[in-house]
Amino acid sequence: MSGTAQRKSHPMPEMAAFVANLRSAFGASIDEAVARGKAGEPTFYARENGRVVGTPSVEEHNKWAVGTDVLNRRFCRGCDGSCVGTSTRCSLRNTVV
Repeated sequence: MSGTAQRKSHPMPEMAAFVANLRSAFGASIDEAVARGKAGEPTFYARENGRVVGTPSVEEHNKWAVGTDVLNRRFCRGCDGSCVGTSTRCSLRNTVV
């Protein structure tokens, strides 16, 4: 083995990138929130690739989960977003009856 240690890929690459972006925007305060979450306070919680870091919030009303309506959303050409949250698709909204 050479003298250079090979870096392993991060077990939570998306969360690591997200935290890095937060750190660049807000400074080292994000490190404190992560450390407090690891210590048992509900200040930081993340799940990715079957791994968990931090402490989840105990209040059910204080969380938001992405639903399929958001994940599967595709905007149509010329869409102004007025169809979001309705059962009408842009293609049906723009059709003259």
